[in-house]
Amino acid sequence: MLNKMNLCLGATNRLLARHCATVANIAKPLIPSTVRKSLFENKKILPFSSFLTDTHGRKHNYLRISLTERCNLRCQYCMPAGGVDLTTKDKLLTTSEIIKIASAFVVEGVDKIRLTGGEPSIRPDIVELVDALKKLDGLKTLAMTTNGLLLSRKLPALKAAGLNMLNVSLDTLIPAKFEFITRRKGFEKVLQGIDVSLELGYNPLKLNCVVMRGLNEDELHSFVELTRDKDIDVRFIEYMPFEGNKWNGKKMVPYHEMLEIIRRKYSDLMRLEDAANDTSKAYQVPGYRGKIGFITSMSEHFCGSCNRLRLTADGNLKVCLFGNAETSLRDLLRDGASNEELIAVVGQAVGRKKKQHAGMSNLPSMKNRPMILIGGSIATSSVRFYCTTKEDNQNNHDNYLDDPWTKFRETNASLLQVSSMFHAPAPHENEPVQEPSKSATSNVNSEQVQLTHVDHQGQARMVDVSDKAWTIRRARAQATVWIGPEAFHLVAENQIKKGDVLKVAEIAGISGGKLTSQLIPLCHPIALHQLRVHLSLDSINHCVNVESEAVTRGPTGVEMEALTAASVACLTIIDMVKAVTREAEIRNLQLVSKSGGTRGDFNRTKNDNVPFRC
Repeated sequence: MLNKMNLCLGATNRLLARHCATVANIAKPLIPSTVRKSLFENKKILPFSSFLTDTHGRKHNYLRISLTERCNLRCQYCMPAGGVDLTTKDKLLTTSEIIKIASAFVVEGVDKIRLTGGEPSIRPDIVELVDALKKLDGLKTLAMTTNGLLLSRKLPALKAAGLNMLNVSLDTLIPAKFEFITRRKGFEKVLQGIDVSLELGYNPLKLNCVVMRGLNEDELHSFVELTRDKDIDVRFIEYMPFEGNKWNGKKMVPYHEMLEIIRRKYSDLMRLEDAANDTSKAYQVPGYRGKIGFITSMSEHFCGSCNRLRLTADGNLKVCLFGNAETSLRDLLRDGASNEELIAVVGQAVGRKKKQHAGMSNLPSMKNRPMILIGGSIATSSVRFYCTTKEDNQNNHDNYLDDPWTKFRETNASLLQVSSMFHAPAPHENEPVQEPSKSATSNVNSEQVQLTHVDHQGQARMVDVSDKAWTIRRARAQATVWIGPEAFHLVAENQIKKGDVLKVAEIAGISGGKLTSQLIPLCHPIALHQLRVHLSLDSINHCVNVESEAVTRGPTGVEMEALTAASVACLTIIDMVKAVTREAEIRNLQLVSKSGGTRGDFNRTKNDNVPFRC
């Protein structure tokens, strides 16, 4: 029924578009040819397009185009751990379709286009696409929003092709935190990209930073310091709700709170005058070269001056970032619509644009795409970040324990320092110094910990187990391989060209586990009584779950045999699907339990277990 309704609506739109175009063609002969030629050659005397002007008088001269849904990072605040279901290639806009749609918009008065993603720089023809778009008569600004990973390599060519404005998304200046957030290395590459951008004359270079409570609000001062000697415009963005990000008020740090935190150190921070249609409230520290700004979509919306339209990678027009209404321009093009028909449908969509979004209290409950499928750099968290005040911990103890960033912070404190190229922020005047917990230190001091495979001179050795008691010893391990929706479908349907992935990986895991002593130099050769590898499919997260169990009767444990079996099974899965995807990842390889040893049994409990999920 829904499909039939959509077909009817599509047909109605096309009929209306053709009617509008027919009326326009009928009117043409009524205008003398010399006057008509003068009007179209001298665009300055033409009024702004009525098609791109909504019923509230807002003129939309800015088009954001998503070039791809794919990204080379796996940010916890942007993409669910299991990835997103990507649109099939045949349903994405082609390069020629992007240029045709953009050209129609520019003819009507759009003079600024921003390329977004996913990550736009991974598109193979990005340079050629920029070159073609920049040649559109009337386009003044061609911008791009990027994560910066590929800038040092691709930006010189993009600059030469005509890219004249750049935004880089960067939410932390701490390398370890960057790797935690993005699930990838690459912090230094982003910094190189920023340097190359400044060298090539992108002034100012805009840095987008989504501020989330409990994650990076403690770095506000460090980001401000970036503007001391560099022509950088840091824009602090309020955390916004989109599908799948479990948004709540605790995570959002409102504009006025950010401003208060910054003024604790920079009391002379000056308010600057904003340009027309600016989304950012601009400020500057006196004497600093760059400036900062706040994008306050939640606490103080700027809908009244909105001049933006969005085109998704699959060809849908969104007139509001937070709205769920979409109009397919791709289908119109592929049905043979002319430019006049296309713009007429665009005009209908723009005409339906509401005065403002639904408001902070209503947005979280509204259905909308994940941000990565809209196009932009605004955070869409799939994990939980909680305020870590004492009171909050007491009220939400279970949630606090499950918060992955809190766990990471507590166990990696020494790594969480601002990169040496930045000025570290001074501690707040009344900020308490956190002391290490007594329980954490008492366990270390209660007995001297020694590595069994190192002798008193620090040399590696194999442990002598000749005097150890022979007991039945068991060990279990587990891991997950994320392979993405396309490869997952082929594995589930047993259509991978190399064969039955699950069966081959099971056999490989058993074989690898039996060869552990040949792979791990200081492991003892063990006569295994049982080695079991079990694989299962997780259709929700597009993962393969791997479990292994090793059993023997002897003087030493079989933990490494279980872990090796799981590891080899995971590697085999990746080898068998690599022709379909090179994005596959091994996640959460870990020992689950062991028993039968002289040091006691081990069982990974809920609180000390890394969350086992894709």
